[in-house]
Amino acid sequence: MFKISQLTVSYGQHLVLNHLDWELPKGQIHGLVGLNGAGKTTLFNTLFGIIKAQKGTISFDNQPFTKNHLGYLETQNYFYSYLTGREHLRIFQFNNPQFDSNHWNSLFNLPLDDLVETYSTGMKKKLAFMALLCQNKPFLLLDEPFNALDLETNQQLRLIIKALADKGKTVLVTSHIMESLTLLCDTISYLENGKIVFCETKENFANIEQRIFHQQSNLQEKINSLINS
Repeated sequence: MFKISQLTVSYGQHLVLNHLDWELPKGQIHGLVGLNGAGKTTLFNTLFGIIKAQKGTISFDNQPFTKNHLGYLETQNYFYSYLTGREHLRIFQFNNPQFDSNHWNSLFNLPLDDLVETYSTGMKKKLAFMALLCQNKPFLLLDEPFNALDLETNQQLRLIIKALADKGKTVLVTSHIMESLTLLCDTISYLENGKIVFCETKENFANIEQRIFHQQSNLQEKINSLINS
C-alpha cells in the first residue's frame, strides 16, 4: 500500500498541500487529475524529495517512502549536452546492468548512437521512458507521459504500463486528457485545493467529469453569452 497521511506543504503563508490523505493499492495503475494550481507539481516534487513537507508522512509497504522507491518521468525531461542516447541510458544502468537497451529499442527505434540534442520532442520522451524502465523502481510516477507521442507510441506506452502493473509495479499517471486515464487506470483521484477530494474506481469513471465540472451548465451559458455578445 502507498499511503500519504496529513501531508502539508506551504510557501510562506500560501498553503499548497492541505493535510492531504491518500491511499493507493500496490500493483495497480492510478490516475491523478486536477485543475491548474491544485497542487500536483508540489505533490510530485515532495514525493521526489525536492520539497520537504512541513507535516505528514508518506509510506510504501509500511516503510518510509524514499527516492529508492520512485522512478519519475517528468513532463519536461533534462538531458546532458553532448551525450548520445546510449550514453544517457548508461547513466541509469549503473544499478541495473542487466537492462538490455537494444532489446527495448527494437520497440522504440531510437538512433541511440546519435546525440540526444538532435532528437525530436517525441524521441526524447521515448528515451526518458527507457531510462525510467532501466531503473526498475517499484513505484512509477508518470507526469503527462503521452505528450508529444504519436498514436503508435501512445498505444505501445499504454501496453507497457499495463504489463508493468501486472508485474507488481505501482504506477501513478497524470494527464490533462481524461480519456488517456479512463482507458488505462484502475482508479482516478481528483486533487483540488491541496486535497484529494474523491477517488473513483473503473465502474464509476463515467461520473468523473461530471463531478469535476459540476458547474458545467453555468460555464456553457457564460461561454454562449460571451460568443453572442
